[in-house]
Amino acid sequence: METRNVLFVEACVKYILRYRTFSFTSHLPGEHIICLQSNSTRLVSFGGSKLRIYLDIRVGEHFLDETIAQAKDKVNEVNSSLGHLIEQIHHISKEQNYHREREEYFRLTSEETNSNILWWATAQTLILILVGVWQIKCLKDFFIAKKLV
Repeated sequence: METRNVLFVEACVKYILRYRTFSFTSHLPGEHIICLQSNSTRLVSFGGSKLRIYLDIRVGEHFLDETIAQAKDKVNEVNSSLGHLIEQIHHISKEQNYHREREEYFRLTSEETNSNILWWATAQTLILILVGVWQIKCLKDFFIAKKLV
């Protein structure tokens, strides 16, 4: 092992003693040598106790910390939710544009209908006034012809 790797491992001894686990990622390709050594002052063969070591070597890209994996899962979940929300925003925007167009069409139709009603009411009023003037003229001519006036 290189001296900088040895120093790195020695700096992590406190971590190993506290959590009883240690993991590291090699950023350099090639052959790696792992050396294990016991710090025990008791001799294993005389004490009758056994030293048990669990060695889990993962080759390839793995998540060493479950919290990182969970965080990435959470990020993926948030990204998925965000994509769904963006899709909903686009759908809502399209719906709003559709309703704006329908509202504009309805407004134009309503204004045209109101304009037609105004002209129809004006025409009816004009016809009513003309009919009234004509009736008064006819009655006046009738009374003059009968010599009642």
